[in-house]
Amino acid sequence: MSNLLPIVWPKKSNLFGVKVSATDYHEVVRTVIAAGLRRQSAVVTFLPVHGIVTAAQDQEYRKLINDFEIVAPDGQPVRWALNLFHGAGLEDRVYGPHAMRRICLRAAQSGIGIYLYGSTPDVLKNLSDRLTDWFPTLKIVGMEAPPFRPLTPEENDAACQRINASGAGIVFIGLGCPRQDEFAHANRDKIQAVQCCVGAAFDFHAGNKKMAPEFLQRHGLEWLFRLIQEPRRLWKRYFVTNSLFIGLCLASVFRLDAQFAKFITPAEGQGA
Repeated sequence: MSNLLPIVWPKKSNLFGVKVSATDYHEVVRTVIAAGLRRQSAVVTFLPVHGIVTAAQDQEYRKLINDFEIVAPDGQPVRWALNLFHGAGLEDRVYGPHAMRRICLRAAQSGIGIYLYGSTPDVLKNLSDRLTDWFPTLKIVGMEAPPFRPLTPEENDAACQRINASGAGIVFIGLGCPRQDEFAHANRDKIQAVQCCVGAAFDFHAGNKKMAPEFLQRHGLEWLFRLIQEPRRLWKRYFVTNSLFIGLCLASVFRLDAQFAKFITPAEGQGA
């Protein structure tokens, strides 16, 4: 173990009370692989605007998110805010689906087993087939689709035992926000692996949903593409959370953090 890379988790910055990692793909992949080789318990999540605003509004969710080793800036607006308020100098966001592919590539090269937890059996089958096509030496040591309801304590502990018994060093979780983050946080001391909450990456890589074109992603317009794909499900999420995020940014620019924050969250405004 002495020849393993040292683990130095990315520095975090306070964004509307949420501690977000000012990081890039290289640093995220390096630290996840280093921890995965050790089968070290840790939690990594990728938050777009929706996740940041949800955490800013919900004190309990914010507490668990702030306890994670990495909270990557999944959305371009999140990256822009880190650069604006903290001089982070980030050149790109850290998009969960892209990060998953890069981590899988390095896991295949390093011999780290991965476990897929979430979604449905059909999606998991397609996802595992795709990952194996892309990375033939990748070790997928287990996968399971949990029921669409809260697990009983016995079911939860049994799932953790299956993951540990598989020997996985990295667990990809695709349960959606905030359910995946809640599962990872609740089991961070039970699962002997790095848990990576990647949400819609399961559907994208399985071919179940289309990913936004690259030029829309670069300009922070992925939300528009997804809204067109699923308007009835996503219209409220994007119009409400996007508006609140813009309001938080403007309040921070004009130093009105406390006045604006009291309308969306019971505690903790922006720490500029």
